[in-house]
Amino acid sequence: MDKFIMVGCDLHDRSMLLKMAQGREASVKRSWANDPSGRARMIEELKGRAASAGASRIVFAYEASGLGFTLHDELTAAGIECHVLAPTRIERSVQHRRRKTDERDAERILGLLRAWLLAGNELPSVWVPDHQTRDDRELVRMRLEVADKLTRCKCQIRCLLKRNNVAGSPMKPWSADYDAWLAYQAASVLPTGAALALSSLLRQLEHLESERAVLDEQVGRLAHSPRYSRAAKALVCDLAGVGVLTAMVFLTEIGDVGRFSSRQQVGSFLGLTPMSFETGESDDRKGHISRLGPGRIRRVLNQAAWSRIRTDRAAQAKYERIAAKNPKHKKKAVVALMRDLGIAMWHKALAALAA
Repeated sequence: MDKFIMVGCDLHDRSMLLKMAQGREASVKRSWANDPSGRARMIEELKGRAASAGASRIVFAYEASGLGFTLHDELTAAGIECHVLAPTRIERSVQHRRRKTDERDAERILGLLRAWLLAGNELPSVWVPDHQTRDDRELVRMRLEVADKLTRCKCQIRCLLKRNNVAGSPMKPWSADYDAWLAYQAASVLPTGAALALSSLLRQLEHLESERAVLDEQVGRLAHSPRYSRAAKALVCDLAGVGVLTAMVFLTEIGDVGRFSSRQQVGSFLGLTPMSFETGESDDRKGHISRLGPGRIRRVLNQAAWSRIRTDRAAQAKYERIAAKNPKHKKKAVVALMRDLGIAMWHKALAALAA
């Protein structure tokens, strides 16, 4: 049996705390700064420990976070096997949550590695996207972020008008006439402080709308690139309610569509499958959807599902059939359509890439 060194890491912005062990031996604690030189020294020491112990394999693990995959990339380039774990899939006791420390977190990750390597338990690791997928996500996610900022700005404008007792406009909201009406409120109706605040919000709104248009164009160019053109075209042309942005959010967030082998796996990844509560004589008790996986996909699927309900007869009929069973649970009908659409998008993308 090959010897190997196991390393559990609690990763932070400026530091890394490691618990290292070989086989069933007691763990050793070490810490480094989380910067290029600190990571280089850590890799050098890990390799030195492996050489002195005669270990042919170093297995490293840490939890996924907002720090991305820099550590994973550097360890992999150095020949160290690295696994990024999903925090939502790591079970933690009440006692652990009450006594949470960096050292205990690193020991917990080391324990998961032990269980996986020595006992064959499941390791709750995540799929690590390639560099190009990560870069494409940055653009698409920024487009969604600008839309969120635009919505917040509009809400701020509405709230400002309410606070100053300005009656609603008869014009269609956010049309050219409505924009002119808002400018009139800032120029002639509101008191000085509120007028200046509204003018600021209107300038922000104009900038965000312009930025959204720029990002829409850039996302469109990305959709026509060789990497995405076939799959994006299949999704937009063949599925009602799916536009370029929805298609690109789906393709960039899901990454390699070929890594899923069944519709059940896709539904689970999207977080649209019900949680299960089965014990004793109760063998078919389902709860709410898990909401695991990328929330960005669920968001655009929700918008696309409502669009399909309005424009697609088959989707509308399914929605009405499910909602008729219990009018209070119409959300379940929307979730069912979201799951069906997500699986259909996976099938379409898989077929387009295989063609």
